[in-house]
Amino acid sequence: MITIKNKKEIKTLAKGGAILSSILHRVAKEAKAGVSTEYLNNLAEVLIEKKGAKPSFKGFGLTNPYPAALCASINEHVVHSIPSSEKILKEGDIIGLDLGIKYPGQNGLYTDMAITVGIGKINQEAKKLIEVTREALKLIIKKLKPGITTGDLGHLIQEYVESQGFSAVRELVGHGVGYEVHEEPKLPNYGRPGEGEVLKEGMVLAFEPMINAGGWQVEFGEDGWDVTTKDKSLSAHFEHTVVVTKKGCEVLTK
Repeated sequence: MITIKNKKEIKTLAKGGAILSSILHRVAKEAKAGVSTEYLNNLAEVLIEKKGAKPSFKGFGLTNPYPAALCASINEHVVHSIPSSEKILKEGDIIGLDLGIKYPGQNGLYTDMAITVGIGKINQEAKKLIEVTREALKLIIKKLKPGITTGDLGHLIQEYVESQGFSAVRELVGHGVGYEVHEEPKLPNYGRPGEGEVLKEGMVLAFEPMINAGGWQVEFGEDGWDVTTKDKSLSAHFEHTVVVTKKGCEVLTK
């Protein structure tokens, strides 16, 4: 069921979103050559606790709960890579950092955000991939308004990234968020204009372009979480939580 949030809930989501953004950008600053993804996760957990929030990914999933607060996906890893002391960042890598929180920690609401950053000096393909993925999210935010469909926005992403020589992942999608970590509607990064759900004022949505330098096909890891590009090409990921307003949208994870 697609839910509509009220003004009080949106204020809480905006406060939580601001906290989430500050934490994720602090973690991103620590993403340097020689640093492990476990270190980044531990930092995120400490910062979340200090802000009176809870990590929304940790323990998520009934049969195979996600064991960390942060998803830290390097190079060909698209999303949902579990942090580890053995995963050490090196010069030239790119890393997607995906984080969600529940704020307040008790009886709170959920927000979700992701960014991709380069480690030291990265090559031109990696730079362009990050820029195009970031721009795809900006295009959604500019276009989003009541009455537009999920297919309209998916088509916008697909058309733009393909014009830049890249591809949008199809097996994974954005989603509604707020009362739960994942809610309806599904928000694909590809589609046809006019198709899908019609978006309405008060919907809170997590748009997240996941863009590959090569083909759109992906593979799922044996741990039940990690997703990689099938052709081992680079992948980038950006995400904001937004609320649909009367004339457009407001980014809650500023």
